[in-house]
Amino acid sequence: MAADYLEELLDIADLDGDIDIDIENGRASVAIVADQAGTSALTRLVGADGEVLEALQELTRLAVQAQTGDRTRLLLDVAGHRAGKRTALVALAKEVCARVRTSGEVEHLEPMSAFERKVVHDAVAEEGLTSESEGQEPHRHVVVLAPTSDTAESAAD
Repeated sequence: MAADYLEELLDIADLDGDIDIDIENGRASVAIVADQAGTSALTRLVGADGEVLEALQELTRLAVQAQTGDRTRLLLDVAGHRAGKRTALVALAKEVCARVRTSGEVEHLEPMSAFERKVVHDAVAEEGLTSESEGQEPHRHVVVLAPTSDTAESAAD
């Protein structure tokens, strides 16, 4: 249903793109992709800082919900925007974890979208540290916590 909705949108906007559907961590993942020549046209569907992409994702979720009656947790990517963002966020999380381990101090990151916070939380957990989200939207952000003596002993084992 999401693919049909997005195909129709691409037709209306006269944009070339293919729809790839996958399941990622138990969540439907839908991507609009194009060959190299068509990628720049698709970036209009991303917008500044992914704002258009976020809105398009929500519209797609609502379209699916209208047809099924169930809320979906689908994740939409356009022209590899989220994939690139994920790579950068994982690298950031690793750098922050290294600093937190060295300094022993918590570190507050810049405000992020829910998608971005989830990526950072997962990456921090993979590094063996803990994190939490603080604040209210649109200023909600990730805090990477300093390792406790229990965490440091577990990491040493």
